Order: sequence, then structure tokens, then C-alpha cells
Amino acid sequence: MQADTISAIATAIGEGGIGIIRISGEKALEIAAKVFRPKNAKSPGDMASHQAVYGMIIDEDGMMIDEAICLIMRAPHSYTREHVVELQCHGGTMPLRQTLALTYRAGARPAEPGEFTKRAFLNGRLDLTQAQAVMDIITSKTEASLRMAEGHLAGKFSKKIDDVRHDILAMIAHLEASIDFPEDDIDDVVIEEVQSRIEIIRSQISGLLATAKTGKILRDGLETAIIGKPNVGKSSLLNALLQEQRAIVTNVPGTTRDSIEEYANIGGIPLRIIDTAGIRDTDDFVEKIGVDKARAYIERASLVLVLFDFSREISSEDEDIIKLIEDKEALILINKTDLKGLLSVEKIRAKLPLHKFIEISTIEETGLDQLRKAITDMVYSDQIQQGESAFVNNIREADILRAADCHLKEALMTIRHSMSADFIVIDLRSAWEKLGEITGDTVGEDIIDQIFSQFCIGK
Repeated sequence: MQADTISAIATAIGEGGIGIIRISGEKALEIAAKVFRPKNAKSPGDMASHQAVYGMIIDEDGMMIDEAICLIMRAPHSYTREHVVELQCHGGTMPLRQTLALTYRAGARPAEPGEFTKRAFLNGRLDLTQAQAVMDIITSKTEASLRMAEGHLAGKFSKKIDDVRHDILAMIAHLEASIDFPEDDIDDVVIEEVQSRIEIIRSQISGLLATAKTGKILRDGLETAIIGKPNVGKSSLLNALLQEQRAIVTNVPGTTRDSIEEYANIGGIPLRIIDTAGIRDTDDFVEKIGVDKARAYIERASLVLVLFDFSREISSEDEDIIKLIEDKEALILINKTDLKGLLSVEKIRAKLPLHKFIEISTIEETGLDQLRKAITDMVYSDQIQQGESAFVNNIREADILRAADCHLKEALMTIRHSMSADFIVIDLRSAWEKLGEITGDTVGEDIIDQIFSQFCIGK
């Protein structure tokens, strides 16, 4: 348990029906007693755990600041496993800030970003993947991303890591027992079993790494740029994917002069869509800035949706766009298929033979289901069940898995070179310790501080 007591506003700042001040630490009940006066005149220190009591927030002079509900959660049965008090006030800026200031004057200090969850981790209530899942739940943008975060919070991903570490530890124990009793020669069968088991574990790690791209997309969103020449239907496509009229649509070239960014839910995948300015040569200074930004987004985006106009012949602008996306992961969309066709689709297909082509009409909304399916297939890559919740969802976890796999690969090389069991144990222990960084069992304090600094204050 931490020595000091912390306090913070746990709800979003602004006007609302309710706002919550959260206090955690050894003096939480004492501090609550100084700022909260129950209607029944019972001190918060005497209140039963997990019981809500109505009363008033009062200052040092006994003046009422706000009506409130006080909820006591005694250690260890709380989020942080410390004494926790939640003061549920009206959700206005002034009553919350005044109440928070009262808790400071009563002995609490301001909580750092993510400090409540950090204390839950340090006190053993959550492991590191579960702690990170708390923030992922808060920021989830689709049902699929929420399901993934909930799976991590429930410990599904942690269990897979713990199972692998348990298997590695069993091999270490087996080999060390043989080392401790040198009179018993290590049977070749034992080494073969260890070798076989390492190969199985490497396969399991490879399976987890296969989820990394999908997990990161579900967590952060897939950055997607919509590009094409003016009046090709980019803004119409954005509106169709969002299912709302977000972008202005006219037949005037250059209507979209700056980039518009929105999130769309495509089969549970959060698409961070950027509708760019039409790519063309222009003397308009403002539009030129928009075109330059569109070219930059092509380089940055993880997925590019490229539109060509079925009702117009290939232009020099189309040729420029083809060159820009030759080596990019892109879906080629032939739009305006409801109109008479003048576009030589086969000519474009010959220049982009590795790209998928989809015919659509944003006016009649045809082909959009095929587009959604193509995006979903691209993200999941047919390697992962969409109902799966144990994804690798950040770069840190993926890097740790790769490093652990390298140690296991070195263990296999040690075996193949007929080196002694001591050297095999060194490689296995390195892998075991590395995997412990995912759950926080073997992670350094500086890494812990860095992870929780990304959380919001009050969580």
C-alpha cells in the first residue's frame, strides 16, 4: 500500500448530471470525514463498506458546497486494494473543483495520470496487461475493440502468456534437477522433449504475433486515406461509410480543400478515415496546400482507398495517382458505375496488377458491402477469428514476444550444438524473464511509470 493518499476528479470535466471525486489511500476515510457531512450525522469512518450515504460537501467553515453521495470501499475490497472513497457530486465544473480542493487541504495530494490503476497493479489486483486494458476500454471505438479490451481485462491474454511461462519454467526445473545431480546423466530423451516443447512454444508465440497487426488496428484504428482527382466521389464515399452527411458534396472541383478526418465502424474495425483534397495541379494557394497534404497522407496511411471515375476517361491526374499508390496497400474503387462507362478499367488494372478492384456507386450505394468485406478481410487476414479477444495490441508487447522468441531460438541452437544443459537453461530463463515483462512480473519501475503516464488523470 502506498504511503500517501491521492485524490482526483474521476469523471469528464464539464457540465453533467454527476461528477465523481475519487480518493484512495490510508487516510481516505479521514479525509472524507473532513469534507463530507452525512445526513444521518454518521462519520464516513463508521460507514459500512460499499454503502452509499447521502449528505453534503462542506468547507472548513461549515459552509455547504454541494449535495453529494459518499461511497466507502474499504481495503482490500476496492479498485486499488486501498481504502477508496467516491464523492458523487453534481457534474458542474465549480462544485467538483471546489470539492477537489477541499480534499487537498484535508491531506490528499493530486493523483498522477493513471495512478489509481497503477496502485491496483502494484497492489496485485491487476497485472500489467489488465491495467492497460482499463484505458483501452475507455478509448474503444467499436464493439470489436471493446471486446478485445474486455478480454484483456478478464485476463485472457495474460493467461496465454502465463501458460507459456509455466511451460518454460517446467523445462528449466527439469534441466536444473539434472544439473544438480550430475551422477545421473541427462537422458537424450529429456533433451529431445525440451527441444520439441521449445518448438511448440515458438509456434504459440508466432500465433500471438500474427494477431499484432489486427490488435493494434482494433486498439488505435486503421488510418485510411481516400484519394482521387477532384469530383471523383471522395466526399460521397466518406459520407456513405459514415452513414451521415459529414462532407460537403458538390459538382464544383476543389470543394474539399483541406482534409476531413472521422472514425467509421466497418465490421467492428475502427477506420480513421481522412477525406483528402482532390489531387490535381492548381494555382489556388489554399487548395494547393490541401493537395500537398493529400500526397503526404498517401505515404502515412496504412490503407488507401483510391477512387477512379467510371464516367470519365483516364486523365493525367489519374496517371499521377497510379504512380503514387503502386507500392502502397490500397483498394482500387471504380466509382459512378451507375453512369455510362468511359474509363478503361483494364488499362488501370494492367498498371496495378496486385491490387484489388471493386466497382461501386456512392449514389446508389452499390458495391459498399464488398468494400466493407475487403477491408475486414485485409485486417483479419483470415488468420484470426473475429471473436478472438486475446490479441497482441501494442508495439511493446510485440517487441517482447519477438525478443523471447529469439532466446528460444538460441536455446534450440544450443541443443543442436550439443552444448551442456547449463547453457540451455540460460537461454530458457532469458525467455521466461522477457515474457514476464508483458504481465509486469519482471518489468522495471521506469517502464511501469512510462506506461501509466499515458493514462488519464482520475483512472
